[in-house]
Amino acid sequence: QVQLVESGGGLVQAGGSLRLSCAASGRTLSRNAMGWFRQGPGKEREFVASLTWSGATTYYADSVKGRFTISRDNAKNMMYLQMNSLKPEDTAVYFCAARGRSVASTTREDYDYWGQGTQLTVSS
Repeated sequence: QVQLVESGGGLVQAGGSLRLSCAASGRTLSRNAMGWFRQGPGKEREFVASLTWSGATTYYADSVKGRFTISRDNAKNMMYLQMNSLKPEDTAVYFCAARGRSVASTTREDYDYWGQGTQLTVSS
């Protein structure tokens, strides 16, 4: 199966920027849509962003639209989340996810593979 590993989290000041990376290994999917989810303290896991296998179509949660950018490099089996204008409410564990279909989804249940998560803390 596919293994996903997130990296790039850390401590960031409000208004700052950071880029998260997700590396896929093992039996990678030939046409897998991918996405990012996050879970803040005392909150349920929520959708952040996703994109189709080709990367041509992207989706964003209203809370991050205009600030975050999702992208992927299929040749390197990598996915990225560029986060700008960070806010304290962005503080959460961010999870990389992949599904066995090329069509992107905003629903947690549609994803088959998950990373271990990477912590982002935004200070005020």
